[in-house]
Amino acid sequence: MSDAILLEADGDTAEILPFGAELSAWRADGVDMIWAKDPKIWDQTAPILFPIVGWTRDGQVRVDGKSFPLALHGFAWKKCFEIAERRADYLRLVLFDDAETHALYPFAFRFEVEFKLNKGALDNNLIVTNADARPLPYACGLHPAFRWPLAGSTAEHAIIFELDENPDVPVIGPGGLFMKETKRTPLAGARMPLEPSIFAHDALCFLNMRSQSLAFDNGAGARLRVALENFPHIGFWTLPPAPYLCIEPWSGYGDPVDFHGDLYEKPSMRILQPGESARHGASFAFERRGSSG
Repeated sequence: MSDAILLEADGDTAEILPFGAELSAWRADGVDMIWAKDPKIWDQTAPILFPIVGWTRDGQVRVDGKSFPLALHGFAWKKCFEIAERRADYLRLVLFDDAETHALYPFAFRFEVEFKLNKGALDNNLIVTNADARPLPYACGLHPAFRWPLAGSTAEHAIIFELDENPDVPVIGPGGLFMKETKRTPLAGARMPLEPSIFAHDALCFLNMRSQSLAFDNGAGARLRVALENFPHIGFWTLPPAPYLCIEPWSGYGDPVDFHGDLYEKPSMRILQPGESARHGASFAFERRGSSG
């Protein structure tokens, strides 16, 4: 596995692994933001999701009448990316289709992952380009695991959305399929208090949000602010009592329980015409405040 690539900006640092384009560390204003990986709990820190998000029925997708073994979150997190551009505070990695990806996903593509480090903030963008002669169906997402507790706080943490959101989220059933049933989260208006027990049965997935930003608040005057670009869904996940919270912006989501169709027909998939590109991004900013608000 390749060594991590170090970014630096005004005393802050970030480390990215070319394998999987995975953010392995980020230190902002003297605070470690990304959890310290423990393979006994979970052997990742921030997998990149492409060309699907979530689980597929029986680990298969269907394209033009043929089945392909494309399973949880696709394959980008298991591939080594090439360095396309690198500066002290910026990195762009790229993944191209190859024989291995064609056996899983029969399309030609270019998939780029950008990281831009600023003082107290990190921008992470995904750029998908259709290099095929036919339309390209895809979904993509980010999956960073932030330290929980954040900045060492013992106070109650919370997710605070930009706008009031629906507290009911889909139940995730056997095989990771999205059920028609919903379950109630502790979200009240725009604020969702966090405790490990709410993740006992799986991720909480907020689909088609009104909000374009949110904050992971530590209840003691610090927060991680998240601004989204072209990500309509977000998931929150941990393995209790692991000391992290994954904040996962998604363009798509897992297979609905009643979906048996072609990848082109799957709800939430984006379709790019030949030669087209699409950009999805998130900006993460660490802030200290006088009070938690």
